[in-house]
Amino acid sequence: MKIQSAVFEVSASALRSCPPPSLAEFAFIGRSNVGKSTLINLLAERKELAKVSAQPGKTRLINFFVINGAWRLVDLPGYGFAKGAKVERADFNVAVADYLEKRSNLLCTFVLIDSQLPPQRIDLDFIGWLAGCQVPFALLFTKTDKQPGQVQASIARFKKRLAELEIAEPECFPCSAVTKKGRAEILDFIERTVAPHLPSTAPKPPEESAPDDDSTDDGTGSVVW
Repeated sequence: MKIQSAVFEVSASALRSCPPPSLAEFAFIGRSNVGKSTLINLLAERKELAKVSAQPGKTRLINFFVINGAWRLVDLPGYGFAKGAKVERADFNVAVADYLEKRSNLLCTFVLIDSQLPPQRIDLDFIGWLAGCQVPFALLFTKTDKQPGQVQASIARFKKRLAELEIAEPECFPCSAVTKKGRAEILDFIERTVAPHLPSTAPKPPEESAPDDDSTDDGTGSVVW
């Protein structure tokens, strides 16, 4: 898939203020400081599409971006961010949970996992909740450029913990915003997943009309978390 356009559409604080479910959507979420905004910008090849901040938990709203005019990339607030009033933190969790549970056009939620760390309880709990709600998801293991020799072992440890929790193994993609590893594979997965939900672009054949009495046939007959 080639990204030809990536346009910010709207920010929403609750499910009711999300745009109409007219386009298929792919959501991105992860623990604070996992590199979500940087990865989104890499996928879209837009340096400032999603705002990158040194302060964890900067994304507080559900942000929608229209990609190629055909589907939406949805940037969700990270779970476990440290700052903000308790009531505010709870409000965002409700908004994200409502979106993930009830958004009918959500095709897949990409959960970002820091490949440098052993399996984290907060990630496992969130994935367990997704699986329990039957929300389709895939895992993106980020920052693979930091410890390239340990990535596969890290992914294997995480898969083992999922198996111990009786969570079916999802699609997994190692990726890096520095080396661009995983970008093509993630976009290929999106392309395959969204294809059945795109309208056909094939031109409609012209309607046949009855020939005139004096015409002759020339034989050229004319698709929360």
